[in-house]
Amino acid sequence: MLNLDRRQFLKQLGFGAAGISIATATTGWATSDWGNLIPSRSAKLPRSLPATQGVASGGLLDFVNAIEKENLNVHSMMVLRHGQVVAEGWWAPYAPQFKHTLYSLSKSFTSTAVGMAVAEGKLTVEDKVISFFKADLPATISDNLAAMRVKDLLTMTTGHDKEPTPNMRMDGNKNWIKVFLAHPVDHKPGTHFVYNSGATYMLSAIVQKLSGQPVLAYLKPRLFDPLGIEGADWEVDPNGINTGGWGLRLRTEDIAKFGQLYLKKGVWNGKRLISEAWIADATRSQVQSAGGKREAEENDWLQGYGYQFWRCRHDAYRGDGAYGQYCIVLPDQDAVVAVTSETSDMQAVLDAVWNHILPALQGAGLSADKATSAPLAQKLKSLTLPMPVMESTSPIASKISGNTYAFADNSQKAKSASLTFGKDGCIFKLHDDQGNHQVTCGLNRWVEGDTTFSTLPLKLVMTPVPGETKTRVAGSGTWSDPNTFMMTWRFIETAHYETVTCRFGADTLAVEFESSLAKLTKTKDKRPVLEGKLEREVVGVKG
Repeated sequence: MLNLDRRQFLKQLGFGAAGISIATATTGWATSDWGNLIPSRSAKLPRSLPATQGVASGGLLDFVNAIEKENLNVHSMMVLRHGQVVAEGWWAPYAPQFKHTLYSLSKSFTSTAVGMAVAEGKLTVEDKVISFFKADLPATISDNLAAMRVKDLLTMTTGHDKEPTPNMRMDGNKNWIKVFLAHPVDHKPGTHFVYNSGATYMLSAIVQKLSGQPVLAYLKPRLFDPLGIEGADWEVDPNGINTGGWGLRLRTEDIAKFGQLYLKKGVWNGKRLISEAWIADATRSQVQSAGGKREAEENDWLQGYGYQFWRCRHDAYRGDGAYGQYCIVLPDQDAVVAVTSETSDMQAVLDAVWNHILPALQGAGLSADKATSAPLAQKLKSLTLPMPVMESTSPIASKISGNTYAFADNSQKAKSASLTFGKDGCIFKLHDDQGNHQVTCGLNRWVEGDTTFSTLPLKLVMTPVPGETKTRVAGSGTWSDPNTFMMTWRFIETAHYETVTCRFGADTLAVEFESSLAKLTKTKDKRPVLEGKLEREVVGVKG
Protein backbone atom coordinates (compact mmCIF):
# COMPACT_ATOMS: atom_id res chain seq x y z
CA MET A 1 0.00 0.00 0.00
CA LEU A 2 1.37 3.36 -1.04
CA ASN A 3 0.91 6.27 1.35
CA LEU A 4 0.23 9.70 -0.10
CA ASP A 5 1.99 12.75 1.32
CA ARG A 6 -0.81 15.34 1.11
CA ARG A 7 1.56 18.31 1.15
CA GLN A 8 3.13 16.93 -2.01
CA PHE A 9 -0.09 15.44 -3.29
CA LEU A 10 0.34 16.99 -6.69
CA LYS A 11 3.73 17.61 -8.30
CA GLN A 12 5.25 17.49 -11.74
CA LEU A 13 5.09 14.10 -13.36
CA GLY A 14 8.59 14.25 -14.75
CA PHE A 15 7.64 14.82 -18.38
CA GLY A 16 10.62 17.11 -18.84
CA ALA A 17 10.11 19.33 -21.86
CA ALA A 18 6.41 18.60 -21.85
CA GLY A 19 6.23 20.64 -18.64
CA ILE A 20 3.08 18.89 -17.48
CA SER A 21 2.12 19.61 -13.90
CA ILE A 22 -0.99 19.44 -11.76
CA ALA A 23 -2.02 21.97 -9.14
CA THR A 24 -4.62 21.88 -6.41
CA ALA A 25 -6.63 24.77 -5.03
CA THR A 26 -6.29 24.85 -1.25
CA THR A 27 -7.07 28.52 -0.68
CA GLY A 28 -8.98 28.92 2.54
CA TRP A 29 -7.78 25.65 4.02
CA ALA A 30 -5.45 24.97 6.95
CA THR A 31 -3.86 21.83 8.38
CA SER A 32 -5.48 20.05 11.32
CA ASP A 33 -3.78 18.19 14.15
CA TRP A 34 -4.37 15.03 12.12
CA GLY A 35 -2.44 16.39 9.12
CA ASN A 36 -5.58 16.92 7.04
CA LEU A 37 -6.74 20.07 5.33
CA ILE A 38 -9.60 21.80 7.13
CA PRO A 39 -11.46 25.01 6.24
CA SER A 40 -9.63 28.01 7.70
CA ARG A 41 -12.80 30.12 7.62
CA SER A 42 -14.39 30.90 10.97
CA ALA A 43 -17.25 28.45 10.37
CA LYS A 44 -15.09 25.39 10.85
CA LEU A 45 -15.88 23.09 13.72
CA PRO A 46 -13.56 23.27 16.73
CA ARG A 47 -10.98 20.49 17.14
CA SER A 48 -10.02 18.65 20.32
CA LEU A 49 -8.00 15.66 21.49
CA PRO A 50 -10.28 12.67 22.14
CA ALA A 51 -9.33 12.32 25.81
CA THR A 52 -10.22 15.97 26.46
CA GLN A 53 -13.80 15.15 25.46
CA GLY A 54 -13.91 11.85 27.35
CA VAL A 55 -13.32 9.69 24.27
CA ALA A 56 -10.92 6.74 24.22
CA SER A 57 -8.65 7.17 21.20
CA GLY A 58 -7.96 3.42 21.17
CA GLY A 59 -11.58 2.73 20.31
CA LEU A 60 -11.47 5.20 17.43
CA LEU A 61 -8.29 3.54 16.18
CA ASP A 62 -10.00 0.16 16.43
CA PHE A 63 -12.83 1.51 14.25
CA VAL A 64 -10.39 2.60 11.53
CA ASN A 65 -8.52 -0.71 11.67
CA ALA A 66 -11.76 -2.70 11.56
CA ILE A 67 -13.18 -1.02 8.46
CA GLU A 68 -9.83 -1.42 6.70
CA LYS A 69 -9.58 -5.09 7.67
CA GLU A 70 -13.07 -5.71 6.29
CA ASN A 71 -12.27 -3.82 3.05
CA LEU A 72 -15.33 -1.61 3.43
CA ASN A 73 -13.89 1.07 1.11
CA VAL A 74 -14.62 3.93 3.48
CA HIS A 75 -13.55 7.29 2.04
CA SER A 76 -13.79 9.52 5.09
CA MET A 77 -14.84 9.64 8.72
CA MET A 78 -15.36 12.36 11.30
CA VAL A 79 -16.35 11.95 14.94
CA LEU A 80 -17.74 14.82 17.04
CA ARG A 81 -18.11 14.81 20.82
CA HIS A 82 -19.63 17.77 22.67
CA GLY A 83 -19.43 19.69 19.40
CA GLN A 84 -15.68 19.10 19.03
CA VAL A 85 -14.02 17.11 16.23
CA VAL A 86 -12.09 14.38 18.07
CA ALA A 87 -11.12 12.32 15.02
CA GLU A 88 -11.14 12.91 11.27
CA GLY A 89 -9.60 11.07 8.38
CA TRP A 90 -9.74 10.76 4.61
CA TRP A 91 -8.44 7.78 2.69
CA ALA A 92 -6.34 9.19 -0.14
CA PRO A 93 -7.05 10.20 -2.81
CA TYR A 94 -10.19 11.46 -1.06
CA ALA A 95 -9.48 14.63 0.90
CA PRO A 96 -11.37 17.11 3.11
CA GLN A 97 -11.64 19.87 0.52
CA PHE A 98 -13.59 17.64 -1.89
CA LYS A 99 -17.34 17.27 -1.94
CA HIS A 100 -18.80 13.77 -2.01
CA THR A 101 -22.01 12.41 -3.53
CA LEU A 102 -24.50 11.78 -0.71
CA TYR A 103 -27.04 9.62 -2.51
CA SER A 104 -30.08 9.23 -0.19
CA LEU A 105 -28.48 11.14 2.65
CA SER A 106 -29.79 14.01 0.49
CA LYS A 107 -33.28 13.07 1.70
CA SER A 108 -32.61 14.35 5.21
CA PHE A 109 -31.74 17.78 3.78
CA THR A 110 -34.95 17.82 1.72
CA SER A 111 -36.89 16.96 4.86
CA THR A 112 -35.19 19.88 6.60
CA ALA A 113 -36.34 22.22 3.82
CA VAL A 114 -39.91 20.99 4.31
CA GLY A 115 -39.63 21.60 8.05
CA MET A 116 -38.45 25.14 7.43
CA ALA A 117 -41.30 25.75 4.98
CA VAL A 118 -43.76 24.44 7.56
CA ALA A 119 -42.31 26.83 10.17
CA GLU A 120 -42.80 29.68 7.69
CA GLY A 121 -46.45 28.76 7.30
CA LYS A 122 -46.14 27.73 3.65
CA LEU A 123 -47.73 24.30 4.23
CA THR A 124 -48.59 21.63 6.80
CA VAL A 125 -47.80 17.93 6.79
CA GLU A 126 -51.54 17.21 6.53
CA ASP A 127 -51.86 19.01 3.19
CA LYS A 128 -52.90 16.80 0.30
CA VAL A 129 -50.24 16.22 -2.37
CA ILE A 130 -52.65 16.74 -5.26
CA SER A 131 -53.44 20.25 -4.00
CA PHE A 132 -50.04 21.49 -5.16
CA PHE A 133 -50.08 20.11 -8.72
CA LYS A 134 -53.53 20.55 -10.20
CA ALA A 135 -52.16 20.94 -13.74
CA ASP A 136 -50.33 17.60 -13.57
CA LEU A 137 -53.08 15.33 -12.23
CA PRO A 138 -54.19 12.21 -14.10
CA ALA A 139 -57.61 12.16 -15.74
CA THR A 140 -58.91 9.87 -13.02
CA ILE A 141 -57.88 10.54 -9.44
CA SER A 142 -58.16 7.46 -7.23
CA ASP A 143 -59.32 7.73 -3.64
CA ASN A 144 -55.86 6.71 -2.44
CA LEU A 145 -54.10 9.36 -4.53
CA ALA A 146 -56.56 11.96 -3.28
CA ALA A 147 -55.80 10.94 0.32
CA MET A 148 -52.00 11.14 0.01
CA ARG A 149 -50.56 13.77 2.39
CA VAL A 150 -47.21 15.53 2.66
CA LYS A 151 -46.69 13.42 5.78
CA ASP A 152 -47.02 10.26 3.69
CA LEU A 153 -44.26 11.52 1.39
CA LEU A 154 -42.07 12.22 4.43
CA THR A 155 -42.60 8.78 5.99
CA MET A 156 -42.39 6.72 2.75
CA THR A 157 -46.01 5.59 3.21
CA THR A 158 -47.42 6.96 -0.03
CA GLY A 159 -49.38 3.76 -0.66
CA HIS A 160 -47.30 2.66 -3.64
CA ASP A 161 -46.62 -1.05 -3.90
CA LYS A 162 -43.52 -0.28 -5.98
CA GLU A 163 -41.84 3.09 -5.99
CA PRO A 164 -42.29 5.17 -9.16
CA THR A 165 -38.74 6.54 -9.37
CA PRO A 166 -37.52 4.24 -12.19
CA ASN A 167 -40.48 5.26 -14.35
CA MET A 168 -39.93 8.93 -13.55
CA ARG A 169 -36.28 8.73 -14.66
CA MET A 170 -36.88 6.82 -17.88
CA ASP A 171 -35.52 8.48 -21.00
CA GLY A 172 -38.08 10.78 -22.54
CA ASN A 173 -39.96 11.62 -19.36
CA LYS A 174 -39.76 15.39 -19.00
CA ASN A 175 -42.43 15.82 -16.32
CA TRP A 176 -41.52 13.70 -13.29
CA ILE A 177 -44.39 15.13 -11.23
CA LYS A 178 -46.92 13.90 -13.76
CA VAL A 179 -45.37 10.42 -13.84
CA PHE A 180 -45.41 10.21 -10.04
CA LEU A 181 -49.06 11.24 -9.80
CA ALA A 182 -50.08 8.75 -12.52
CA HIS A 183 -48.40 5.84 -10.73
CA PRO A 184 -50.88 3.37 -9.15
CA VAL A 185 -51.47 3.97 -5.43
CA ASP A 186 -52.25 0.42 -4.34
CA HIS A 187 -52.63 0.92 -0.59
CA LYS A 188 -54.23 3.47 1.67
CA PRO A 189 -51.58 6.17 2.26
CA GLY A 190 -50.06 6.08 5.72
CA THR A 191 -50.42 2.30 6.07
CA HIS A 192 -47.71 0.74 3.87
CA PHE A 193 -43.96 1.55 4.00
CA VAL A 194 -42.03 1.36 0.72
CA TYR A 195 -38.71 3.16 0.41
CA ASN A 196 -39.52 5.78 -2.19
CA SER A 197 -37.06 8.29 -3.64
CA GLY A 198 -39.83 9.62 -5.85
CA ALA A 199 -41.70 10.70 -2.73
CA THR A 200 -38.71 12.79 -1.67
CA TYR A 201 -38.52 14.29 -5.15
CA MET A 202 -42.13 15.38 -4.71
CA LEU A 203 -41.22 17.09 -1.42
CA SER A 204 -38.54 19.00 -3.32
CA ALA A 205 -41.07 19.92 -5.99
CA ILE A 206 -43.52 21.16 -3.34
CA VAL A 207 -40.91 23.38 -1.70
CA GLN A 208 -40.00 24.84 -5.08
CA LYS A 209 -43.68 25.36 -5.94
CA LEU A 210 -44.30 27.25 -2.70
CA SER A 211 -41.05 29.21 -2.44
CA GLY A 212 -40.28 29.84 -6.10
CA GLN A 213 -36.79 28.42 -5.51
CA PRO A 214 -35.16 25.02 -5.92
CA VAL A 215 -34.46 23.34 -2.58
CA LEU A 216 -30.73 24.07 -2.95
CA ALA A 217 -31.36 27.81 -3.26
CA TYR A 218 -34.06 27.72 -0.57
CA LEU A 219 -31.66 26.09 1.92
CA LYS A 220 -28.72 28.36 1.20
CA PRO A 221 -29.65 31.34 3.44
CA ARG A 222 -31.60 29.19 5.90
CA LEU A 223 -29.18 26.29 6.45
CA PHE A 224 -26.01 26.29 4.39
CA ASP A 225 -24.88 29.86 5.02
CA PRO A 226 -25.40 29.76 8.81
CA LEU A 227 -23.49 26.46 8.99
CA GLY A 228 -20.68 27.76 6.76
CA ILE A 229 -21.41 25.18 4.06
CA GLU A 230 -20.05 26.42 0.73
CA GLY A 231 -20.14 25.09 -2.81
CA ALA A 232 -22.99 22.61 -2.39
CA ASP A 233 -24.54 21.33 -5.61
CA TRP A 234 -27.55 19.15 -6.35
CA GLU A 235 -28.81 17.25 -9.38
CA VAL A 236 -31.98 18.47 -11.10
CA ASP A 237 -34.77 16.93 -13.14
CA PRO A 238 -35.47 18.05 -16.74
CA ASN A 239 -37.37 21.08 -15.40
CA GLY A 240 -34.75 22.31 -12.97
CA ILE A 241 -36.27 20.80 -9.82
CA ASN A 242 -33.67 19.40 -7.42
CA THR A 243 -33.99 15.62 -7.32
CA GLY A 244 -34.50 15.74 -3.55
CA GLY A 245 -34.04 12.05 -2.84
CA TRP A 246 -30.48 11.93 -4.13
CA GLY A 247 -27.85 14.03 -5.90
CA LEU A 248 -26.63 16.47 -3.22
CA ARG A 249 -22.85 16.84 -2.82
CA LEU A 250 -21.25 18.16 0.37
CA ARG A 251 -17.97 17.81 2.23
CA THR A 252 -17.57 15.44 5.16
CA GLU A 253 -17.38 18.32 7.62
CA ASP A 254 -20.64 19.68 6.20
CA ILE A 255 -22.33 16.35 6.99
CA ALA A 256 -20.96 16.54 10.53
CA LYS A 257 -22.25 20.10 10.96
CA PHE A 258 -25.69 19.01 9.83
CA GLY A 259 -25.67 16.22 12.39
CA GLN A 260 -24.51 18.60 15.12
CA LEU A 261 -27.35 20.99 14.29
CA TYR A 262 -29.85 18.17 14.75
CA LEU A 263 -28.10 16.99 17.91
CA LYS A 264 -28.59 20.49 19.34
CA LYS A 265 -32.27 20.39 18.36
CA GLY A 266 -31.99 22.99 15.61
CA VAL A 267 -29.89 25.68 17.31
CA TRP A 268 -26.59 26.83 15.79
CA ASN A 269 -24.39 29.43 17.48
CA GLY A 270 -27.32 30.53 19.60
CA LYS A 271 -29.69 30.96 16.67
CA ARG A 272 -32.62 28.65 15.99
CA LEU A 273 -32.57 27.37 12.40
CA ILE A 274 -35.02 24.46 12.66
CA SER A 275 -38.07 24.04 14.87
CA GLU A 276 -37.38 21.77 17.86
CA ALA A 277 -40.80 20.20 17.35
CA TRP A 278 -39.92 19.40 13.73
CA ILE A 279 -36.68 17.72 14.73
CA ALA A 280 -38.54 15.66 17.34
CA ASP A 281 -41.04 14.48 14.72
CA ALA A 282 -38.45 13.99 11.99
CA THR A 283 -36.15 11.82 14.09
CA ARG A 284 -38.62 9.66 16.01
CA SER A 285 -40.12 6.45 14.68
CA GLN A 286 -43.22 7.43 12.72
CA VAL A 287 -43.70 4.09 10.93
CA GLN A 288 -42.27 0.60 10.97
CA SER A 289 -39.46 0.51 8.44
CA ALA A 290 -38.29 -2.36 6.26
CA GLY A 291 -34.93 -3.52 4.94
CA GLY A 292 -31.72 -5.26 5.88
CA LYS A 293 -31.09 -8.98 6.19
CA ARG A 294 -31.06 -9.54 9.95
CA GLU A 295 -33.53 -9.97 12.76
CA ALA A 296 -34.80 -6.72 14.25
CA GLU A 297 -32.52 -6.65 17.29
CA GLU A 298 -29.44 -6.61 15.05
CA ASN A 299 -30.83 -4.74 12.05
CA ASP A 300 -30.49 -0.96 11.75
CA TRP A 301 -33.11 -0.90 8.99
CA LEU A 302 -35.87 -2.26 11.23
CA GLN A 303 -35.74 0.36 13.99
CA GLY A 304 -38.39 2.64 12.49
CA TYR A 305 -38.50 5.58 10.07
CA GLY A 306 -39.25 9.24 10.68
CA TYR A 307 -39.33 12.16 8.27
CA GLN A 308 -36.53 11.02 5.94
CA PHE A 309 -34.41 9.83 8.88
CA TRP A 310 -33.85 6.24 10.00
CA ARG A 311 -33.91 5.18 13.62
CA CYS A 312 -30.89 3.16 14.74
CA ARG A 313 -30.05 0.79 17.52
CA HIS A 314 -28.71 2.37 20.73
CA ASP A 315 -31.38 5.09 20.59
CA ALA A 316 -29.55 6.84 17.75
CA TYR A 317 -30.84 8.06 14.39
CA ARG A 318 -29.29 8.72 11.01
CA GLY A 319 -29.57 10.03 7.52
CA ASP A 320 -27.98 7.58 5.11
CA GLY A 321 -27.28 7.08 1.45
CA ALA A 322 -26.43 4.21 -0.87
CA TYR A 323 -22.96 2.68 -0.63
CA GLY A 324 -22.44 4.00 2.89
CA GLN A 325 -22.97 7.76 3.22
CA TYR A 326 -23.82 8.39 6.86
CA CYS A 327 -24.79 11.15 9.26
CA ILE A 328 -25.27 9.31 12.58
CA VAL A 329 -26.53 11.23 15.61
CA LEU A 330 -26.13 9.72 19.09
CA PRO A 331 -28.06 11.96 21.50
CA ASP A 332 -27.29 9.88 24.62
CA GLN A 333 -23.56 10.29 23.97
CA ASP A 334 -23.72 13.88 22.65
CA ALA A 335 -21.92 12.69 19.54
CA VAL A 336 -22.10 12.72 15.75
CA VAL A 337 -20.39 10.37 13.28
CA ALA A 338 -20.06 11.27 9.58
CA VAL A 339 -18.91 8.67 7.05
CA THR A 340 -18.58 8.56 3.26
CA SER A 341 -17.78 5.37 1.39
CA GLU A 342 -18.50 2.96 -1.42
CA THR A 343 -19.37 -0.27 0.31
CA SER A 344 -21.62 -3.22 -0.47
CA ASP A 345 -22.17 -3.84 3.25
CA MET A 346 -23.71 -0.75 4.82
CA GLN A 347 -24.65 -2.68 7.96
CA ALA A 348 -20.99 -3.55 8.51
CA VAL A 349 -20.10 0.14 8.73
CA LEU A 350 -22.79 0.66 11.35
CA ASP A 351 -21.64 -2.44 13.20
CA ALA A 352 -18.13 -0.96 13.37
CA VAL A 353 -19.58 2.25 14.84
CA TRP A 354 -21.47 0.32 17.54
CA ASN A 355 -18.58 -2.06 18.24
CA HIS A 356 -15.79 0.50 18.46
CA ILE A 357 -16.86 4.15 18.45
CA LEU A 358 -19.77 3.71 20.86
CA PRO A 359 -17.60 2.10 23.60
CA ALA A 360 -14.98 4.80 23.04
CA LEU A 361 -17.65 7.46 23.68
CA GLN A 362 -18.52 5.68 26.90
CA GLY A 363 -14.93 6.06 28.06
CA ALA A 364 -13.98 2.42 27.71
CA GLY A 365 -10.19 2.28 27.92
CA LEU A 366 -9.90 6.03 28.48
CA SER A 367 -6.51 7.27 29.63
CA ALA A 368 -5.64 10.77 30.74
CA ASP A 369 -2.26 10.42 29.07
CA LYS A 370 -2.39 12.54 25.90
CA ALA A 371 0.36 10.40 24.40
CA THR A 372 -2.23 7.65 23.96
CA SER A 373 -3.68 9.70 21.07
CA ALA A 374 -0.43 9.44 19.11
CA PRO A 375 -1.15 6.07 17.42
CA LEU A 376 -4.57 7.34 16.28
CA ALA A 377 -3.11 10.60 15.02
CA GLN A 378 -0.40 8.77 13.10
CA LYS A 379 -2.93 6.41 11.56
CA LEU A 380 -5.25 9.21 10.50
CA LYS A 381 -2.38 11.05 8.80
CA SER A 382 -1.46 8.04 6.66
CA LEU A 383 -4.82 6.78 5.41
CA THR A 384 -4.93 5.69 1.80
CA LEU A 385 -7.09 3.38 -0.27
CA PRO A 386 -5.36 0.33 -1.70
CA MET A 387 -4.32 0.50 -5.32
CA PRO A 388 -2.63 -2.01 -7.60
CA VAL A 389 1.12 -1.48 -7.21
CA MET A 390 3.27 -3.60 -9.52
CA GLU A 391 5.91 -2.43 -12.00
CA SER A 392 6.47 1.27 -12.68
CA THR A 393 7.75 0.73 -16.20
CA SER A 394 7.85 -1.74 -19.06
CA PRO A 395 10.29 -2.43 -21.93
CA ILE A 396 7.58 -1.31 -24.37
CA ALA A 397 6.73 1.96 -22.63
CA SER A 398 9.04 4.11 -24.76
CA LYS A 399 7.91 2.36 -27.95
CA ILE A 400 4.20 2.89 -27.48
CA SER A 401 4.36 6.29 -25.76
CA GLY A 402 2.47 8.89 -27.77
CA ASN A 403 1.22 6.45 -30.40
CA THR A 404 -2.38 6.83 -31.54
CA TYR A 405 -4.57 3.75 -31.87
CA ALA A 406 -7.73 4.04 -33.98
CA PHE A 407 -10.76 2.06 -32.81
CA ALA A 408 -13.16 0.16 -35.00
CA ASP A 409 -16.75 1.39 -34.86
CA ASN A 410 -18.18 0.75 -31.41
CA SER A 411 -21.23 1.50 -29.28
CA GLN A 412 -19.15 3.75 -27.04
CA LYS A 413 -18.47 6.10 -29.97
CA ALA A 414 -14.77 6.10 -29.11
CA LYS A 415 -12.55 7.02 -32.08
CA SER A 416 -8.96 6.68 -30.86
CA ALA A 417 -6.72 6.62 -27.80
CA SER A 418 -3.10 7.17 -26.83
CA LEU A 419 -0.90 6.85 -23.75
CA THR A 420 2.07 9.13 -23.18
CA PHE A 421 4.54 8.06 -20.49
CA GLY A 422 6.88 10.21 -18.46
CA LYS A 423 9.27 9.33 -15.67
CA ASP A 424 6.63 9.54 -12.94
CA GLY A 425 3.32 9.46 -14.75
CA CYS A 426 1.18 8.78 -17.76
CA ILE A 427 -1.46 10.70 -19.70
CA PHE A 428 -4.28 8.66 -21.20
CA LYS A 429 -6.12 10.44 -24.02
CA LEU A 430 -9.30 9.33 -25.74
CA HIS A 431 -11.11 10.94 -28.65
CA ASP A 432 -14.85 10.32 -29.01
CA ASP A 433 -17.83 12.02 -30.60
CA GLN A 434 -17.77 14.60 -27.79
CA GLY A 435 -14.15 15.62 -28.38
CA ASN A 436 -10.83 14.93 -26.67
CA HIS A 437 -10.59 13.78 -23.05
CA GLN A 438 -7.70 12.81 -20.83
CA VAL A 439 -6.78 11.53 -17.39
CA THR A 440 -3.34 11.94 -15.83
CA CYS A 441 -2.08 9.06 -13.70
CA GLY A 442 0.87 8.78 -11.38
CA LEU A 443 2.93 5.63 -11.69
CA ASN A 444 2.17 3.60 -8.55
CA ARG A 445 0.88 6.74 -6.85
CA TRP A 446 -2.12 9.06 -7.00
CA VAL A 447 -2.20 12.25 -9.04
CA GLU A 448 -5.26 14.48 -8.84
CA GLY A 449 -6.65 16.67 -11.60
CA ASP A 450 -9.68 17.25 -13.82
CA THR A 451 -11.15 15.31 -16.71
CA THR A 452 -13.74 16.17 -19.35
CA PHE A 453 -14.87 12.59 -19.88
CA SER A 454 -18.61 12.81 -20.49
CA THR A 455 -21.17 10.68 -18.71
CA LEU A 456 -22.25 9.17 -22.01
CA PRO A 457 -21.59 6.94 -23.75
CA LEU A 458 -18.73 5.64 -21.57
CA LYS A 459 -20.75 6.34 -18.40
CA LEU A 460 -17.63 6.98 -16.38
CA VAL A 461 -19.14 9.49 -13.94
CA MET A 462 -22.01 7.79 -12.12
CA THR A 463 -23.46 10.89 -10.47
CA PRO A 464 -23.25 13.83 -12.90
CA VAL A 465 -23.94 17.38 -11.82
CA PRO A 466 -25.89 19.55 -14.30
CA GLY A 467 -23.67 22.06 -16.05
CA GLU A 468 -20.46 20.55 -14.76
CA THR A 469 -18.00 20.24 -17.65
CA LYS A 470 -15.05 18.92 -15.66
CA THR A 471 -14.89 16.21 -13.05
CA ARG A 472 -12.31 15.82 -10.30
CA VAL A 473 -10.34 12.62 -10.74
CA ALA A 474 -7.33 10.98 -9.12
CA GLY A 475 -5.44 8.51 -11.25
CA SER A 476 -2.80 5.88 -10.65
CA GLY A 477 -1.29 3.39 -13.05
CA THR A 478 0.89 0.31 -12.91
CA TRP A 479 2.28 -2.33 -15.29
CA SER A 480 0.77 -5.70 -14.36
CA ASP A 481 2.93 -7.35 -17.02
CA PRO A 482 5.18 -6.00 -19.81
CA ASN A 483 2.22 -5.62 -22.19
CA THR A 484 -0.55 -4.60 -19.78
CA PHE A 485 -0.96 -1.18 -18.17
CA MET A 486 -3.69 -0.94 -15.54
CA MET A 487 -5.12 2.40 -14.41
CA THR A 488 -7.40 3.28 -11.51
CA TRP A 489 -9.44 6.46 -11.92
CA ARG A 490 -11.19 7.60 -8.77
CA PHE A 491 -13.80 10.29 -9.35
CA ILE A 492 -13.15 11.87 -5.99
CA GLU A 493 -16.29 13.97 -5.70
CA THR A 494 -18.39 10.83 -6.20
CA ALA A 495 -18.35 7.45 -4.48
CA HIS A 496 -17.06 5.57 -7.52
CA TYR A 497 -14.05 4.68 -9.61
CA GLU A 498 -13.04 2.95 -12.84
CA THR A 499 -10.42 0.33 -13.56
CA VAL A 500 -9.09 0.86 -17.10
CA THR A 501 -6.88 -1.89 -18.50
CA CYS A 502 -4.80 -1.32 -21.64
CA ARG A 503 -3.34 -4.38 -23.37
CA PHE A 504 -0.78 -3.83 -26.11
CA GLY A 505 0.04 -6.08 -29.04
CA ALA A 506 2.61 -5.54 -31.79
CA ASP A 507 0.45 -2.77 -33.32
CA THR A 508 -2.79 -3.07 -31.36
CA LEU A 509 -4.38 -1.69 -28.23
CA ALA A 510 -7.34 -3.15 -26.32
CA VAL A 511 -8.98 -0.90 -23.69
CA GLU A 512 -11.27 -2.49 -21.13
CA PHE A 513 -13.39 -0.54 -18.63
CA GLU A 514 -14.69 -1.96 -15.36
CA SER A 515 -16.74 0.20 -13.01
CA SER A 516 -16.42 -0.09 -9.26
CA LEU A 517 -20.13 -0.90 -9.12
CA ALA A 518 -19.54 -3.94 -11.34
CA LYS A 519 -16.85 -5.03 -8.90
CA LEU A 520 -19.10 -4.31 -5.95
CA THR A 521 -22.01 -6.34 -7.31
CA LYS A 522 -19.75 -8.97 -8.85
CA THR A 523 -21.33 -8.52 -12.25
CA LYS A 524 -19.78 -8.19 -15.67
CA ASP A 525 -19.36 -4.66 -16.98
CA LYS A 526 -21.63 -4.35 -20.01
CA ARG A 527 -19.36 -2.01 -21.97
CA PRO A 528 -17.43 -3.68 -24.80
CA VAL A 529 -13.65 -3.83 -25.01
CA LEU A 530 -12.37 -1.13 -27.37
CA GLU A 531 -10.12 -2.69 -30.03
CA GLY A 532 -7.67 -0.35 -31.75
CA LYS A 533 -4.89 -0.51 -34.33
CA LEU A 534 -1.80 1.66 -34.56
CA GLU A 535 -2.71 4.65 -36.69
CA ARG A 536 0.51 6.60 -36.63
CA GLU A 537 3.32 7.35 -34.24
CA VAL A 538 3.26 10.81 -32.78
CA VAL A 539 6.65 12.39 -32.23
CA GLY A 540 6.54 13.19 -28.54
CA VAL A 541 8.08 12.56 -25.19
CA LYS A 542 9.70 9.18 -24.74
CA GLY A 543 10.23 7.95 -21.21
